[in-house]
Amino acid sequence: MTRSAATDRLLDRFRSELRDLGPLAVWAHGSLGGGDYQEGRSDLDLIAVLADPVTAGTVWRVARLHARLRREPLVGKLHCSYLTPRTAADPEHRHLTWAHRQLFRRPVTPVTRRELHDFGLVLAGEGPAGLLPPVTDEELAAFVVRDQRDFWRRAVDRAGNWTQDVWVDLGMVTYARAAVTLKEGRLITKREALDLLPGLGAPGEVVADVRRRRYPEQEPAGPTPPAGEWTARRARLTRDYLAPAIDRLVAAYT
Repeated sequence: MTRSAATDRLLDRFRSELRDLGPLAVWAHGSLGGGDYQEGRSDLDLIAVLADPVTAGTVWRVARLHARLRREPLVGKLHCSYLTPRTAADPEHRHLTWAHRQLFRRPVTPVTRRELHDFGLVLAGEGPAGLLPPVTDEELAAFVVRDQRDFWRRAVDRAGNWTQDVWVDLGMVTYARAAVTLKEGRLITKREALDLLPGLGAPGEVVADVRRRRYPEQEPAGPTPPAGEWTARRARLTRDYLAPAIDRLVAAYT
C-alpha cells in the first residue's frame, strides 16, 4: 500500500473539519481499507456516521466542509457517504454522499458493508460492528448477481463506453471480483482480481494494458500500437469477453 504525507494530511483535515458535525465514527473501505491503496490512483472511500438526522442544515454544512478542502492535494479522490444510526441498517436507503466533487444521494451497497466489516479501517470513533448490521452471504451474492446482470451486462452493450480506460478497468476487475465472491464468498482487491483474470479466460492484451496503467511497477511497457487502433481493438476484446462471461456467471448463480 502506497500512502504518504499527502494522504494523511487530507484525512487529518477531513476529520478536523468533520468535528463540528459530531460524528460517531469515520471509516475507510475500498483500497485504503483493503491494503491496495495507491496514492494518486486510488480513491479515498470513506463513511461518516453522524449522530443527528441529516437535515437541510446538515447538507449545507457538509457542502461547506468539502468546499474548505478544495485546495488539498488528492481531494478529487475523496468520496464519503454520511449515515446515521437510524438509516444505517437499510441497504436501499440513499445516503447523502460527496463524490466526484459534488453532493448527491446513493445507497451504501452490500459490498461496501461487507468490506467495512471484513477489513474496514477505523479512522475515528466506534467500529462498524457496533453501528452497521452485518451482511449475510446470501445478501452479498444477490447484490453481486444483480450488479453484474442489471448494470454491467447492460453497459457492455453500450459500445461507446468501452473506448474509455475507466470502463475497461472497472468492467474487467469488477467481473473477476464478482466471480470470486460468488464462488468463494469472499472479497478480493483489484490487484488480486487482475492476477486472476488470465485464469478466467480474459484476453491477455487487455489485462496487461490495465496492469500497466494501474500497477506500472508490475508490468513492463511493451510496443505501443497506434492509439486509435489499440483503443478500438481493446474495446472489442473487452466486450467480446465480458458479454458471455457475465451471462455465464449470472446463469450459474441465479
